[in-house]
Amino acid sequence: MGLKTYQKNVDAWINEHGVRYFSELTNMAILTEEIGEVARIISRRYGEQSEKESDKNLDLGAELSDVLFVIFCLANQTGIDLEKSFESNMIKKTERDKNRHKNNEKLK
Repeated sequence: MGLKTYQKNVDAWINEHGVRYFSELTNMAILTEEIGEVARIISRRYGEQSEKESDKNLDLGAELSDVLFVIFCLANQTGIDLEKSFESNMIKKTERDKNRHKNNEKLK
């Protein structure tokens, strides 16, 4: 499925189950909260913090999916075609950075 399809699926879900979109500002706050949940898992599972017993069953994939859901909501609310934007962004990054990382001595 492409990003456009995911955006449509989120919109359909909101219209069927969510009554309406939360405001953009509320969704930004929710996005921040969801990113915090991702950060908690990564910092404890892959970083130097020890993982609490209560965190061991947390699903990183589910939390990343929560982040995507809110991003799709924000894109829908603001009229952004994420598929088109992402494709343009990949072209920009490729043109700008095609040799940058290969030439970075820190990465060798």
